[in-house]
Amino acid sequence: MPRWEQGAEDRLRAAALELFLANGYENVTVAQITERAGLARRTFSRYFADKRDVLFAGSEQLPGAFAEAVRKADAALTPLEALLGALERVGDALAERVAPLAAQRQAIIDASPELQERSRTKFGDVSDALDAALRRRGAAPSTAGMLADVGVAIFRTAFRRWVEQPDAAALSARVREAAAELGHALDRR
Repeated sequence: MPRWEQGAEDRLRAAALELFLANGYENVTVAQITERAGLARRTFSRYFADKRDVLFAGSEQLPGAFAEAVRKADAALTPLEALLGALERVGDALAERVAPLAAQRQAIIDASPELQERSRTKFGDVSDALDAALRRRGAAPSTAGMLADVGVAIFRTAFRRWVEQPDAAALSARVREAAAELGHALDRR
């Protein structure tokens, strides 16, 4: 039976972030990450598929979490209200999980076109899941698709603001702020 080193995943993540920040994502290898963490390559492979996965591990759960939050929203809510409530609930749960490393992670993603593309792809999956959940709630297909894309834009804006100043407001407050800003912009047209 293999021995699992306690804290290995956290050690690998910390080593990767340190190296990515110091040398740039593209200039770091898995071998360097494992060496910095004092672990074997096999140990890395138990936790992460590749070095990108260090930054995106767990993100595959986001589409389902957002969709479930929309589906569980009060049936009396409009599609937009259900969507915004889902963004707030999932956002705060996510913030609790990623808070300590969010700014570092975002800086690494911002510096790499490859990682920016991966982020867009991940949020595309979220948009697709939100679209499907809103349709199940009875939203017309064109409305569901539009709201899903707008919801992702609101969430990404809110997340970036929260990362820049995590102690200034909760992520859910940033979601409300971004949605209100959009609403004001639409009112002025």
